[in-house]
Amino acid sequence: MEATTVLMEEHRIIEGVLVSLEAAASRLDAGQPVRTGFFVDAADFIKGFADGCHHRKEEGVLFPAMEAAGLPRQGGPIQVMLAEHEEGRRLTRGIREAAERLQGGQPQAKVQLVSSAQSYVALLRQHIAKEEQILFPMADQVLDATRQAEVIEAFERIEHEETGADVHETYLAVARALDQETRE
Repeated sequence: MEATTVLMEEHRIIEGVLVSLEAAASRLDAGQPVRTGFFVDAADFIKGFADGCHHRKEEGVLFPAMEAAGLPRQGGPIQVMLAEHEEGRRLTRGIREAAERLQGGQPQAKVQLVSSAQSYVALLRQHIAKEEQILFPMADQVLDATRQAEVIEAFERIEHEETGADVHETYLAVARALDQETRE
């Protein structure tokens, strides 16, 4: 198995949350009722799973392995992905802050909440496409079978030792709950 396969499987989970987040933001924008805590839960998922687990694997393992194989960090796809990860973190903070202000009785925060959520969804969709169409094929080309196995082993260590064995399952449950909530 290639290490990028693991990351692409995680992309499918993240994409499911993007669909839910987009639906909730559209409803809120249209004046329909949406549980404000939905956005807090989505921000928690993004911070814990998309960033805390998935991006951690990329930034802490895959990108350094690609650099060691000769791909530059600066001036290429790795630098672009890192910048987009930072932008995603900024937008996630915006989602959480606006949701908390809206929960606290500040209706004007709705505009920022909708904008941050929609911007995050757009960013992540194009980010995932770039990774899968450009960066991951490059990784698969430059990482030999031994290095692929080492990367996968490091991914498993992040998942089980550093973030906790049940964290992945917890975030899968959050993703399912967010999906269910937007289907009701």
